[in-house]
Amino acid sequence: MSEKRIFEAVDAPLVFDRQSYRCRHTLLGHPALELENLARVVQQLPSDNVFFSSGLLPKDADFDRAHVDYRTGLSLKDTVENMMTSNSYIMLRAPEQDASFQPLFQELRAEVESLMRAQGVGERAVDPMLYLFIASPNSVTPFHIDRYSTLLMQFRGRKAVHISPPWDEQVVAAPDVESFVVRSGVRVPYRETFDATATRYEFGPGDALHIPFVAPHYVKNGADDVSVSLSIIFNTRETARHLRALHTNHVLRSRLGRLGYAPTPINRSVPLDHVKSGVNRVLKGARRVLPA
Repeated sequence: MSEKRIFEAVDAPLVFDRQSYRCRHTLLGHPALELENLARVVQQLPSDNVFFSSGLLPKDADFDRAHVDYRTGLSLKDTVENMMTSNSYIMLRAPEQDASFQPLFQELRAEVESLMRAQGVGERAVDPMLYLFIASPNSVTPFHIDRYSTLLMQFRGRKAVHISPPWDEQVVAAPDVESFVVRSGVRVPYRETFDATATRYEFGPGDALHIPFVAPHYVKNGADDVSVSLSIIFNTRETARHLRALHTNHVLRSRLGRLGYAPTPINRSVPLDHVKSGVNRVLKGARRVLPA
């Protein structure tokens, strides 16, 4: 008897970080995602894990500062109780800290790792975590990229997700990807070229979507209902190597750019990326053993 899977292929094989694709998930009706439990979890998670703002954002808003720059003036309690009409957006980081999400997190991590092994990109997911999103109708998640791979699952409401291919330098320039990955405080600027290259996915309950590592994207929720979605984020052996190589490129560009040196962007040469990843490992090791 075959093992029941959480993710089911629809349009493309379940392979990470080559392209975006829609698939299906089998978690509808899961007790952790019931509205009564969500209302409790939102109130009980540490405040550092709860971000809420207006949902009526321009798509070129700064995603990382939305909870600061676009406050609604509502309390968290009022926001939760009036999601249908408050034009609000709530993001919960690591809801698996609550016991009700722990079994679900373990199931999702196990399936991600099974898919990783099948693809040959590692045995264990690197730094896996859940994110939960609850948003009023018409809410927008602004244009951004992520430092990890994502599987996004929809449980209530509908949305349109726009995703451009990763590593497209006409959409996000290589220096901007590097600066973002090292958390330099530099935002990834929105460019009109994104709309010309993005694929639009209409997305409803039971749908899942793979967003590759550093793939530019933004989200617009439907007008008819509150949206509830959950993502598991993670890095593979391959994307962890990309992270290290991106760090090296950022250092090279920062230190040698004034001399006219421009490092080869990441994901153009696998052997060169391996070298840069190794350099980053050496530098990290040196920082641990050498005096400041």
